[in-house]
Amino acid sequence: MSLASSPDEPDGSRASFETRHRKALRRRNLTENLTSFEFLLPILVVFIVVVLIPFGQSVVFSFTDYSGYDFSTAKFVGLENYVTVFTDQTLLAGLGFTLFYTIATTVAITALALPLAVVLNRRFFGRNFVRSLFFFFSVPSMAVLGLVWQYIVSPVDSGAINQLLARFGIDAVPWLSDTNLARLCVIVIAVWAQVGWHATLYLAYLQAIPSDLYEQAAVDGANRRQQFLNITLPQMVPAMGVSIFMLLTGGLKVYDLPFTLTTGGPGHATYTVTQSIIVTGVNSGRYGLGSALGVIFFLCCALLVAIQQGVVRQIEKRLS
Repeated sequence: MSLASSPDEPDGSRASFETRHRKALRRRNLTENLTSFEFLLPILVVFIVVVLIPFGQSVVFSFTDYSGYDFSTAKFVGLENYVTVFTDQTLLAGLGFTLFYTIATTVAITALALPLAVVLNRRFFGRNFVRSLFFFFSVPSMAVLGLVWQYIVSPVDSGAINQLLARFGIDAVPWLSDTNLARLCVIVIAVWAQVGWHATLYLAYLQAIPSDLYEQAAVDGANRRQQFLNITLPQMVPAMGVSIFMLLTGGLKVYDLPFTLTTGGPGHATYTVTQSIIVTGVNSGRYGLGSALGVIFFLCCALLVAIQQGVVRQIEKRLS
């Protein structure tokens, strides 16, 4: 409906019509906002009960020597637990390996999954079988994969890979008893298990790119590399944002694979923050210290995810 006034229309009538129109818009916006809030309300309640309230309790516990039994007997210790976190070498080792694992797996999986998705998007014999094969690796839980790979990369002579090497006269390799090799094994297995799933995610976005763009680029003489850099990669930025976000959040809370594969060893080479919180807070009955570690870890996660979201938004603005 046009708001332009007719030459014959009185000014008072036009002003009255615009007022009624603005009121109708406000009522419609208010109705839409109330409808949206009704859908969000159950999720908001769950978020408050499951996340905000426990986090608030953890903040309170982190300033006490709470042992997990009777909070009324807990004593206020100030920042003592936070000082302990930054001076305890075991807790720092868990925090360091978790950040290293998160960044290494995120970079490696992104670098491998995107080209793999491009290849799987092409037509070739057995394409559906190959897609299913790569996706299958992500179906078993990480705990099961850790137990299976513990046998395969066992550092003793009975390990599957060491048995194979022995047939060629090569001595047993200390896959899980050497610090660097143990970290490498955890990261390689994590990449192997997840790259197919993230390639499938990229594949879904690839199939949404209009084929007209590639046809026009081919007419203009662009080769496959130029098409990938100028069409595929910019179109895949939203998918990369989703994939990297999931990799970061999944990597920061990693526990099952390193625990079942190495139990955090050798020493504390593959010790994770989640394992530290469980061992320190629950098994040792030091809920105050475990809560302090959890609060610091929560802030690190929030900062890392905020940086990732900001970088993705900046890239999207430049490419849009």
